[in-house]
Amino acid sequence: MLQSIIISLLSLISSGEGVNEVYKVNAAESTVEWYAEKVTGKHNGTVALKSGEFNLTGEKLTSGSFVVDMTTIDCSDLEGEWKDKLVGHLKSDDFFGVETYPTATFNLKSAKKQGGNKYLVNGDLTIKGITKPIEFPAEVVVAGDKVISTATLTIDRSKYNVKYGSGSFFDDLGDKTIYDNFDLKIKIVSAK
Repeated sequence: MLQSIIISLLSLISSGEGVNEVYKVNAAESTVEWYAEKVTGKHNGTVALKSGEFNLTGEKLTSGSFVVDMTTIDCSDLEGEWKDKLVGHLKSDDFFGVETYPTATFNLKSAKKQGGNKYLVNGDLTIKGITKPIEFPAEVVVAGDKVISTATLTIDRSKYNVKYGSGSFFDDLGDKTIYDNFDLKIKIVSAK
């Protein structure tokens, strides 16, 4: 009896079931793109990951976190003076206040497998020192010693005290209104 239990445990371990593996985020291979809109147009750009790690048991995502370097906010659709003005404004206290809050973080609380490589992810997102729960679909693919996680999520900036041009805080903005919701398209590459 004891011998059969040991053999069962060894087979579980050798098949990857029940073994917790830590995958460190490769910031250079990962990308975070942002997309924001206002009444009179839209902008998009990037921001870099600083660090992070994910834990998988077998091929199932169990925990993780990542840190975004807010000082790297950049704009992709403008050039020259207009780009510099927008990036400077996004980094200012009107928006993300990167001098005071140089990072944003995400901490995974749960990942419910939805079939195949798809998950429904729940966690805490912290921006400007304010932490709020967030839920979004993600895809997690294990490829050898790497894990590639992708997700597109919508964030309501008004929940994080990002007030500039927000109809949630100011009346009569008219065509100066900047919508509260912005989208992030994330690809995180991590390895053992």
